[in-house]
Amino acid sequence: MIQTVEAIIDQNGKVHLLEAVNLTASRRALVTILEEEPATTVSETSLLTEAALAEDWNKPEEDTAWSHLQPPQ
Repeated sequence: MIQTVEAIIDQNGKVHLLEAVNLTASRRALVTILEEEPATTVSETSLLTEAALAEDWNKPEEDTAWSHLQPPQ
């Protein structure tokens, strides 16, 4: 399976993954170096819409509608 994981490469070339990766063995990887600086702040739009979206997302009917995506318990 191919995975894409965001990372930051420091000035010394050391790669810092921004999320955990669980592998069963060593794997090869490709690194694409982007021109822009890494984002260090959360999008203002995300912060402003979070409360409004949470009202809809936290309703019981939403849990029911998306329950088929949850692992069996």
